[in-house]
Order: sequence, then structure tokens, then C-alpha cells
Amino acid sequence: MGTSDSSTGPSNGLLKAALACFAVGIVAVVAIFLTPVVTDGKPGLVLYLLTAAWPLGFLLAITFALRSGRRARGGGS
Repeated sequence: MGTSDSSTGPSNGLLKAALACFAVGIVAVVAIFLTPVVTDGKPGLVLYLLTAAWPLGFLLAITFALRSGRRARGGGS
């Protein structure tokens, strides 16, 4: 009843940030591999730096999972 209201707080923002970082990282990796195919140039430094968003998103997703599991376990008691 009231538990759905408490789960729509900042933890959902953490999940959205995790998904966004993960998606940006994947797109950057794909762009690194497609850049030499589409153009004759090398991928820029920005693409290599954006690939760091992939593991960051993964870590944020793990953090979200741990926090939501702890909240569910504590709320059931």
C-alpha cells in the first residue's frame, strides 16, 4: 500500500543513472569499433573516456540492488 510510494524516491534516480551510464558506455564502445569502419580516422580520446561510463553504470546498478535488497529485508520485519 504505502511501500510503493517510498520506493519511488531517490533510489529510482540511482537506477536511472546506472542505466544511462551503462548505455552511454556501450554506445561509446560500439562507436570505437565503428569509427575505423565508417571513416579512415582513429577514434578520439572522448570516446575512450566515455567508455568508462560502462563500468560506472555497472557499479551504480550493483549499489542500487544492494540498497533495495537491504530496504526490502528491513521493511519486512
